[in-house]
Formats: sequence, C-alpha cells, structure tokens
Amino acid sequence: MYSVTPVFTQLMDFMPLKTFQSCVERYRDNFGIKHFTCLDQFRTMAFAQLTYRESLRDIEACLRAQSKKLYHMGIRSKVSRSTLAEANETWDWRIYADFAHHLIGIARKLYLNEPLAVELKNTVYALDATTIDLCLSIFPWARFRETKGAVRLHTLLDLRGNIPSFIQITDGKIHEVNVLDILPLEAGAFYIMDRGYTDFYRLHAITRASAFFVNQKGSLCRYTR
Repeated sequence: MYSVTPVFTQLMDFMPLKTFQSCVERYRDNFGIKHFTCLDQFRTMAFAQLTYRESLRDIEACLRAQSKKLYHMGIRSKVSRSTLAEANETWDWRIYADFAHHLIGIARKLYLNEPLAVELKNTVYALDATTIDLCLSIFPWARFRETKGAVRLHTLLDLRGNIPSFIQITDGKIHEVNVLDILPLEAGAFYIMDRGYTDFYRLHAITRASAFFVNQKGSLCRYTR
C-alpha cells in the first residue's frame, strides 16, 4: 500500500473528468468497449507526454516496469503497443480536441491579469506556422514534395501565459496565409505575424473585426481601403 499519492495522479486530479466523460459520450467512443477505455488512453498519453516518451515501445516498457503503480496512477488496463496503437488509430480525435479546448479556456482565465512586456490591456496573439516532416512511406497521404512528406501546424498563441488558443493542421503544401480565412478574430485584440501573412484582402478582415495586426517590421496596422 502506497502512503504517498504519485505526482502523476496529483496532476490528473486537476483534470475535469466529468467534462472528459461528456466528450466521450458526445462521440460514443466508449460504446461497447470493456477494456482500455478512452480515459485509460488519455492517462497513458498524458504520462507519455510528461515523461518525454519517444515511441509506443518506450511507453509500454516504461509503464510495464512500474506495473504495480498503474492502479494508483488511474490506469486500470494493461498497456501494450498493439492496444495503444489501435486506440490512437481508430478512436475519434475530436474527444481530445474538445477536451483540450475546454482546458485552454480554464488556463486562459488563470492568466487573464498576467502582465505583458508592454502596457496593454488588450489580448495579444502571435500567429505562426511550422512544417513538420513525416516519413512518406508511413504517411503517404502527407505528400509535400516528390520524396518528402510533411504537414503544416498553424498556431495562434495567447502571449498572456503562452497558451495556444487556436491550432490547425493542414497539408504541407498549404501556404500559411490561408489560415487567415478560418482564424477566429477578437475585437480589440492585436495579432502579431511575419510577412508570410501579407495579403491585404485577408488582413482587411482583421480590420473589419475591429482588431489590429502587427507586421514583421513591428508597425501597427489597420488596413483600410
């Protein structure tokens, strides 16, 4: 019997699991599943992220080495590579996307009064994109160049707390400026971006939303016709 609660369990206690269960029920991904539930998958992947595991084999080996502690960590099922791989491949990703957005909402409230480097009461966002290389033989759908696979990750970062408030993954061939078409805009907010987002028609949409954008040279802009 352990007299001290594992640190991982203490961290997971902060998770609003009723909200997580609502996300599961919304997409019915636990329907008919008796072993290795969505919650087991979530705890397993959270452990992998927090401990910098690099592969499914690494996750399996690490957790099996501490098999007597799994129950106290809230993981009720045996963790194996095949089970985890099947869960990652087949279960609805929207469960975790919805739950992540809920957690982001909680975190942003905690940093609402966090001071910035500049004296602004407005929300300040940084927008950028990065290309993530993928193995084309494993991910043939992610064709980027003739012999190279990739996807592009677009991120809008709330600079109060450095919290991502918007994330979009697209084909690697999609230019970063296209994300402005689906970017959620907030009146009065500042959007900092580099020159790769220079498209006056799209930037005008920021002005119409009563927001501001800052270009790579650091000048404040409100585009008008």
